[in-house]
Amino acid sequence: MENQALIDEPLKHELAALYQTEGRHYHSLAHIEAMLALAGRYRASLHDPEAVEAATWFHDAIYDSRAKDNEARSAALAEKKLAGRTDAQRLGRITAMISATATHELPQFDDENAARDAALFLDMDLAILGTPPDAFDAYEQAVRREYGWVEEPMWRAGRSAVLKSFLARPHIFHTEEFRQRFEARARQNMERSLEALEA
Repeated sequence: MENQALIDEPLKHELAALYQTEGRHYHSLAHIEAMLALAGRYRASLHDPEAVEAATWFHDAIYDSRAKDNEARSAALAEKKLAGRTDAQRLGRITAMISATATHELPQFDDENAARDAALFLDMDLAILGTPPDAFDAYEQAVRREYGWVEEPMWRAGRSAVLKSFLARPHIFHTEEFRQRFEARARQNMERSLEALEA
């Protein structure tokens, strides 16, 4: 059991196919690859990089912009696909990280290392918010396309609420590294976006 990789090539292939389905403009393979690149850069800070890699691959595996339970269903898929590849405790940490992407609040872990990994994982998922304005704008346009079925007034109201809830937090990012690198620009991007939505 220990020798088997959590995420092997056949599983990557299977998951990659899900990320390439129609209608995914942001929650696509490119988003997973961007997160994996960040995980590589911060690998030395991760206690269990394989678990973070697994959570990354699965966290948006189920994505339907009309559904409210994508994260729970993605976590359930991880539980099913990773069963037998690792112990129950580690699998529980992986599914808790995936489920936490619904709110981007830290899961309650007793283990400090697990909490630190989850913090980095959630920050990597939101790193796009702190990118240069053109990359952020492309991200916003891609998300808007995923919600193409939502009429403009509803979209503006819903998106504004999401941005306001993030801006109201004391910190958008959980880790010191990401706060220093992305926090200020993320706030600028989101405030600019909010102004446009409310214009």
